Amino acid sequence: MRTLRTIGRSIGMAAILAVPLALTPLMIPTASAAAPPDIPLAAVKAHLSQFQSIATANGGNRAHGRPGYRASADYVKGLLDGAGFTTTLQSFTYGGATGYNVIADWPGGDPNDVLMVGAHLDSVTSGPGINDNGSGSAAILETALEVARQGLTPAKHLRFAWWGAEELGLRGSQYYVNNLPSAERAKIKGYLNFDMVGSPNAGYFVYDGDNSDGTGSGPGPAGSAQLERTLQDYFTSIGVPTRGTDFDGRSDYGPFIAVGIPAGGTFTGAEGTKTSAQATLWGGTAGRAFDPCYHRSCDTTANISDTALDRNADAIAYAVWTIATAVPPQAVWQDTFETATGWTANPSGTDTATSGQWERGDPEATSSSGTKQLGTTVSGANDLVTGRLAGSSAGAYDIDGGVTSIRSPEIALPAGGALRLRFSWYLAHGSNSSSADYLRVKVVGPSGTTQVFQQLGAATDRDGAWSSAEADVSAFAGQTVRILVEAADASGASLVEAGVDDVSVIRP
Repeated sequence: MRTLRTIGRSIGMAAILAVPLALTPLMIPTASAAAPPDIPLAAVKAHLSQFQSIATANGGNRAHGRPGYRASADYVKGLLDGAGFTTTLQSFTYGGATGYNVIADWPGGDPNDVLMVGAHLDSVTSGPGINDNGSGSAAILETALEVARQGLTPAKHLRFAWWGAEELGLRGSQYYVNNLPSAERAKIKGYLNFDMVGSPNAGYFVYDGDNSDGTGSGPGPAGSAQLERTLQDYFTSIGVPTRGTDFDGRSDYGPFIAVGIPAGGTFTGAEGTKTSAQATLWGGTAGRAFDPCYHRSCDTTANISDTALDRNADAIAYAVWTIATAVPPQAVWQDTFETATGWTANPSGTDTATSGQWERGDPEATSSSGTKQLGTTVSGANDLVTGRLAGSSAGAYDIDGGVTSIRSPEIALPAGGALRLRFSWYLAHGSNSSSADYLRVKVVGPSGTTQVFQQLGAATDRDGAWSSAEADVSAFAGQTVRILVEAADASGASLVEAGVDDVSVIRP
């Protein structure tokens, strides 16, 4: 994992969060076709021993442009070739030296629905990089080899990657993403990143895909919340509490979320200091770094927590098996808003908003202390948006004067079985907002109206960022319903914008 103090990165987080989120949100059903395996700790540590031996024989490191890195890449590729993966050694140039990404595809699965799992393989020049990031590299390598041993037949297409020159600013992963045609990028429905998963004074962090912590850079692209929950589910199953960690741009998820690909992963801590509360939660030593050998020559095979490495390797396998082998959900109704399907604005004739009314269209971006109306959609060119024009200022077409609503055409839901309503959304507002402002989604059925989602405003600045939501609508099975979306500026002269995209009803 690179340090932000010393590395000039190619993409800032502000840029990352302002890029089009142009992909269909990842759908992770609950039913899995195969039980996740227990990844043997000894096998993962055997790979770490190999990385240590490679570093020792090559000047003490496995850094970009050094012989230790190429030997590490050859080691990984050789094992994957022998296991039946289709592998590519992708070369790139940075700093006058040749770097390499190892890309490995497992045969089968839906080629238009790719789950990608990655870790950076390089070290810094000052040490062998066993925790940073031999640990993530070894854990995903053994997971990939277990895929081969079991002859896994996933529903999704599985792709593993080991990145070069991460320590110099995410150079390998950035090169990979930059050189993917847009059609190929769109096929990657989720990226899982594992960077430092065996820290000796470990914490158990999961990337905060839904921004439930409410700090830092905001949520990941739509679908990141599902990746986060899958990893959290594993740690919950073994009785280990987790905490969120921000998408701060320090690892290889950065180029993926910059182009709207959902991301997730785990992290056991770097140079940060473990607090007393964290030591109470997880054990270990308060006041000491999670990894005291971070970017130092002592980052050797002695610089590993076996417990943390074992738990995280199993979490990786759990996520891969759960997501990749799950039977895809059946969409019984969906609308991406690329064509007009009969949504009706102000359906009851009671709206009070004087501007910023809901409409289907290609939105224009606005900014006031950050992005307020997103000029980008989750998929395609159109979404449902409150006043799609930007105007001369951020407040020109925002919601003013009260409530605006829009209602779907009739939806005939099938009888029997579970049904889930899924959609992407954002509610943005200035610090002059309050809890009187809101975004609400309701289901209107024969027997009445049920609110299934609500996001309230607050007296803080909230920038626009797509998130995903899901609600159980099984109670409406067999009925003909409509979906009603409402937004309101009900707290005076506040700046409020909202958007909704990719609405579907699915059978899990």
